[in-house]
Amino acid sequence: MHCSSLFTNTRLTGFTAKQVVTLQPIPLSSSHSSNSSDSSDSSHSPPNAKLSWPTLIKWVASTLLLSLANTSVSFAEDAGNLYNTPFDINAGASYFEKQCSRCHGFDARGNDEVGAPNLTGTLKRASSSAGIYTILREGISGTAMMAVDPKVPDSQLWQLAAYIESLSREAANFAVNGSAEAGAVLFNETGECLDCHMLAGRGGRLGPDLTSIGSELSPDELALALLEPSAEVAPRWWSVSLTDKNGVSRTGLRMNEDSFSIRIMDADAQLWSYPRNTLSRIVRSEESTMPSYAAHFDEAQIDDLVAYLYSLRPETTP
Repeated sequence: MHCSSLFTNTRLTGFTAKQVVTLQPIPLSSSHSSNSSDSSDSSHSPPNAKLSWPTLIKWVASTLLLSLANTSVSFAEDAGNLYNTPFDINAGASYFEKQCSRCHGFDARGNDEVGAPNLTGTLKRASSSAGIYTILREGISGTAMMAVDPKVPDSQLWQLAAYIESLSREAANFAVNGSAEAGAVLFNETGECLDCHMLAGRGGRLGPDLTSIGSELSPDELALALLEPSAEVAPRWWSVSLTDKNGVSRTGLRMNEDSFSIRIMDADAQLWSYPRNTLSRIVRSEESTMPSYAAHFDEAQIDDLVAYLYSLRPETTP
């Protein structure tokens, strides 16, 4: 159904939007006039001489084909993403889970270690499905983002673009009760937040980067993260306790795990990688390593922290 729609729309766009052909009345005869000075260019514009019906039909056909050729490259940008139905978005999600989650994570929130950005907030390099498609097809030079295999059909790539676009959203302007200025003081001087979190390139690596957190979480979600940090923990922030066959134990954040190996980052931000066959014990915890601030701050201070964190968006973060 998509293919037929795409072909039909391309044909109509090529003829009506890209080039309008106006045929002037031309006297018809059974043969060309040998005295026509424009006969050498008759394939693209009608000569002033008399044309036979077969010649006129050939000229119209060649004009339409040329119009279609000029349209094909720019059609996707002109028409937008035609693969953006709920079915397409679900298909794109399936492809993402199989091919993209290894870097961006199953929740699409990225991985600082491999330089994979969070795709759930405002995207920095693309503002539309067409822009996302271009990045997928061409990659980003100088980064770990490689172009998708050329054998992947355009339709499947448009479905993936539709899914990624469905993840990104502009932050809504929710009203907040607290003071962002007072929250900034708590964040920087009292809460010791930068020991674990990164903000605009400074801070620790033991928690999510907060540089654009206001475009990723709502005020209610931010409050929940402060009061009940273990209520929702992304797999990227699970922790693991390991013991090798020599009896040496180590605990850290679960950075990567597959059938053959596991890698963690300890409290000093040091990375440790282990083949599974060298380990005698692996214990995974899905609890957050962040403490609850319910007993540390009062309600007004929590509101101030939420107001400050919600103000951290790409257009406001220094």
